[in-house]
Amino acid sequence: QLQLVESGGGLVQPGGSLRLSCIASGFRLGDYAIGWFRQAPGNEREGVSCVNRRSMSDNVYWGHSVTGRFTNTVDAAKNTVYLQMNNLNPEDSAVYYCAAKSGVCGSTWSKNAEYEIWGQGTQVTVSR
Repeated sequence: QLQLVESGGGLVQPGGSLRLSCIASGFRLGDYAIGWFRQAPGNEREGVSCVNRRSMSDNVYWGHSVTGRFTNTVDAAKNTVYLQMNNLNPEDSAVYYCAAKSGVCGSTWSKNAEYEIWGQGTQVTVSR
């Protein structure tokens, strides 16, 4: 069974940091492009980032609102992708999902429909 499980969400004050984890089972992360998405109440699910692990190098795409504040790391041995989120603000509050798609991220990396495998999501709340 192909599965992704997110963890690491929680409540954090503005300016704080969180690290989300996305653990894959049933497949190798290196065979897929891994995307992070988030959805706040009343909003559409938006793309946060996408990382390729082809050719042993990580090519990462970022949504405009998180560029410079969020980073991805991949631990191939643990089959896990991490999303490090720094300098969080209340607008970052959402349910965060990781997802996997065949192939590479590409210019359409933020389109939900391209992803075949989704995690259950983890809640991130940024508030005083």
